[in-house]
Amino acid sequence: MGRIYEIMVCPATRENPRNTEADIIELRDGSLLLAYTDFYYYSGHDMAPARISGKISSDRGRSWSPPFTIQENVGVENVMEGNLLRPQSGEIALFYLRKDSEADCRPYMRKSFDEGKSWEEAVSMAKFFPGYYTINNSRVIQLSNGRLLAPVAYTPNVWIISNLTSFCLYSDDNGRTWFNPHALRTYIQGRTEVSLPNATAEEPGLVELKDGRVLMILRTNLGYVYKAYSRDGGLTWTEPESMGLVSPRAPATIKRIPTTGDLLMIWNNTLGPRRIPLTAAISKDEGEKWENFRNIETDDRYTYAYTSVTFVREAALLTYYVYDEKAKLISLKLKIIPIQWFYEKPQEP
Repeated sequence: MGRIYEIMVCPATRENPRNTEADIIELRDGSLLLAYTDFYYYSGHDMAPARISGKISSDRGRSWSPPFTIQENVGVENVMEGNLLRPQSGEIALFYLRKDSEADCRPYMRKSFDEGKSWEEAVSMAKFFPGYYTINNSRVIQLSNGRLLAPVAYTPNVWIISNLTSFCLYSDDNGRTWFNPHALRTYIQGRTEVSLPNATAEEPGLVELKDGRVLMILRTNLGYVYKAYSRDGGLTWTEPESMGLVSPRAPATIKRIPTTGDLLMIWNNTLGPRRIPLTAAISKDEGEKWENFRNIETDDRYTYAYTSVTFVREAALLTYYVYDEKAKLISLKLKIIPIQWFYEKPQEP
């Protein structure tokens, strides 16, 4: 098994106190493009000035270029939460949030046809249904039939957090137009959103299962990761249920390992409230049971969250934030883990 490699790829400073919510994509020449939320003006608050910045690695993540701007801050407050996806058509799609107020935060998409050197005009994904949307980093997927799914949590106003519900925006024309099933719920039979009574259902993540269903995982305030299923490509969903994986109110990330076909989950395996440890587990039966629990981070001087996972050959490239609660700085870390590591039994202390 190869070695684990780690680097603080975007360290925070007093002037730049937060670098978070990242994603990585492999370019056609074998280099890597990193996109991350860069809080560039003395504050790391969710509403503080931020842009989507980028870095390039030509050595599979061991070293990185100086930062450059991918998406300038065109919001009244900021832009954040970058997602990078290569659709079946071959170009690169960037998804992000434009935040204009606590009641107006909406997702946008831009495309690059020259491997990230330039980007086309932004497409609004929620033009006719205002409110506060959240879409985590490393979340947008394309189904085998070509449909693009962007899992979002929604509330009319971010301060009404008890109202957070989740659903999927979708596009069947490669991102030119986007539809909101929840806005069309009068015309759709079934449950177009995932919600929980007296609890939050937020920061959803998706994976397409082998039988064609879509599995949605959810952050909640109930002490567990929850899940729901869709049989119609993300339009309607089953009642949410616990996955049996303990978690504080923190996001989880789920991906399919291309070399084995198994599912990989990254989350905070604790009742909390602090986001530590950061843990990985494997499912060989499409998410019904989880095994090979392995801790990725355990240093309790920090907390860890908002993981992205990108598979490059025989390795998983993970980015996640490292929050120094004492210094009030949030840096972005990259850890490159051989896929085989997730299947190894941890050594006894």
